[in-house]
Amino acid sequence: MNRRRESPAAWLRRLIARLNGDAAYERFVAHRCAVHPGEPLPSRREFWCGEVERKWRGVNRCC
Repeated sequence: MNRRRESPAAWLRRLIARLNGDAAYERFVAHRCAVHPGEPLPSRREFWCGEVERKWRGVNRCC
């Protein structure tokens, strides 16, 4: 991607997607393909189910 020619609106959309987690699966796939080539990728649904499980497993309170 040539980010030098990216419009401010496209930059803002990309930033918001990254901050709210919408781009998490795409980053995961890029990492997985680079570091673990040839291994099967989970579907987007499987990925999000795993993320929710990881996030809410265990104690999640301050006191």
